[in-house]
Amino acid sequence: MFIKRSKPWQGREADVTPQPLYLDRRRIMQAGGALAVTGLIGCGSSESQAENGVAASARTASTLQPETASSGLSYRETAYQVGDALTPYDAVSGYNNFYEFGTSKEDPARYANRMSVDPWSIDVEGHAANTGRFALEDLVDFNALEERIYRLRCVEAWSMVVPWIGVPLADVLRRFEPTSDARYVAFETYLNRSEMRGTRFPVLDWPYVEGLRMDEAMNELAFLAVGLYGDLLPNQNGAPVRLVVPWKYGYKSIKSITKIRFVSEEPPTSWNIAAPNEYGFYSNVNPNRAHPRWSQASERVIGGNLFSRRETEMFNGYSEQVAHLYAGMDLIENH
Repeated sequence: MFIKRSKPWQGREADVTPQPLYLDRRRIMQAGGALAVTGLIGCGSSESQAENGVAASARTASTLQPETASSGLSYRETAYQVGDALTPYDAVSGYNNFYEFGTSKEDPARYANRMSVDPWSIDVEGHAANTGRFALEDLVDFNALEERIYRLRCVEAWSMVVPWIGVPLADVLRRFEPTSDARYVAFETYLNRSEMRGTRFPVLDWPYVEGLRMDEAMNELAFLAVGLYGDLLPNQNGAPVRLVVPWKYGYKSIKSITKIRFVSEEPPTSWNIAAPNEYGFYSNVNPNRAHPRWSQASERVIGGNLFSRRETEMFNGYSEQVAHLYAGMDLIENH
């Protein structure tokens, strides 16, 4: 077991940078070229919802809420940034896919506050020397948090840019000392039907599960997030800890993790179980492979105007960091 510490995220309200000041700092950095470092860096609703809902109301960054927060996070900035504008906080926290709370984009923000996130533990199982149940503060070093600004690309062909706070996934996984039999790592989301109204319906085979090949999980970009915009993750964004895999479609970045398993065979994943012809195990962002029901060549930029679009980049713009993982693979067949 790792050494247990007191909960370092329980800070003072006076320590928190208000969201508008945070964004003002980012605007200044962008104007000075500080965000010019590019490349380091299932979803489900209708087009009309995106255009007429949160996306439209998020055009201005002045609506960053909450202006006063109950706790803040200490972290260091990194070179993992992009040249695109940050998505406003109200869009990031108000336009979500978290089917455990409902299938509309507004349901998670409306109902996720019913989910209990403190205390939180994660069960670690499988091919590793250190297994068992660990408190969140034993897995994530809250004294070593860093900020990474990543693109988020949904399989529905919309995108955001989010300033995540967390730690590299590889740093956490190494502490369990996975054996040579651990070829994949599987993740499982919290399940409580009394708190998560969406799980009372067979939309997916609950609990939500995801997985990565071990070399993907150990890649420098794979990230465990505990916050965004300098503060703790809102429940609707996957509190208290979620995966962020920026070169893959958003549904691979599993939320509210309660189990990690080191396994030898490719693990089942929720959207692949639900519709294997539409959602593969790898789910890399690929503008050259259309979804069976829509093109992936371009994407709507949430937080911009109603017609704001950008061309989709291979691996979401992270080819330099991850293309070698798939050398020789047919990325149309292995979608």
